[in-house]
Amino acid sequence: MSKNLEGRAAIVTGGGRGLGRGIALLFAQEGAKVVVNDPGLGREGQATEERPADEVVAEIRKAGGTAVANYGSVADYKQAAAMVEQCANEFGSVDLLVNTAGLLRERMIWNMTEEDFDVVISVHLKGHWNMCHHAIKRMRTQGFGRIVNVSSDAFKGAMGQCNYVAAKGGIISLSRAIAKEAAKYGITCNALCPVADTRMTLNEVVVANRKRRLDAGEITREQYDRIMKGRGPEFVAPVAAYLCTNEADWVNGQIIHIERWLLHTYRFGETLNPIEKDTDEGYFSLEELKEKIPTILKGTTQVASPVRYQDAEKYINRR
Repeated sequence: MSKNLEGRAAIVTGGGRGLGRGIALLFAQEGAKVVVNDPGLGREGQATEERPADEVVAEIRKAGGTAVANYGSVADYKQAAAMVEQCANEFGSVDLLVNTAGLLRERMIWNMTEEDFDVVISVHLKGHWNMCHHAIKRMRTQGFGRIVNVSSDAFKGAMGQCNYVAAKGGIISLSRAIAKEAAKYGITCNALCPVADTRMTLNEVVVANRKRRLDAGEITREQYDRIMKGRGPEFVAPVAAYLCTNEADWVNGQIIHIERWLLHTYRFGETLNPIEKDTDEGYFSLEELKEKIPTILKGTTQVASPVRYQDAEKYINRR
């Protein structure tokens, strides 16, 4: 059986657990030599004594694959550079990069500290930039590269995660910019928005909230049973692998959602319901905007409940 990534040198950040682990294992199975990066931090970035990267490397080697561990932080510019150098020194090239490393600091915006915001942005958004920046320097000279950045459906907005949401939205924009800049060098860059049951997404609070929604009639029993079925990383890994193949050279700058039973893309940044004025007519007046804004918003998805001024005024007066 042919191996789709035979001989390629890959870096998988956050490769010790969850999505990264599933991707690292499949890449090795498909013939890639893998740098498995994971500093072994806790869910919120706290230091631990764990070395999950070693466990994944041992599993790959036991199956006959080739892998080495890396414990650096993607948020650190120099450590990201060292990771890329390690891949080049160990395997002779840097062909594939999958950025899954991440952490969560979940707070409502009024409870979120500056550190909560900065840490999440540093690991997710700056960490992606660090790794892409250093890897692309190598990929350009090779005339080949495949980058898969992990974003999230959270880019559309999620409660209690404004730091994470900002980072994930930024990752999509970053990926699209890289795709445009690097295409002429044989490099593609795409963003995945996966859903998988990992320590990042599935815990007691999440399970309890799903049960609460069922009991409250917010979701049906069928919907509840569907989301409670196992949605492991193994359903996400094949998409990451495909995007790293030679045959996927035509897929560039795209956003792809994947979970166990669902695969789709998004209508992102496309013009909808345009209204133009003749250039001689000048700007849209405030009175015109009162009429036109509802027109251009037709057909869009409502992101949040409307806030009525009268309701807000009552709340302010109660304080």
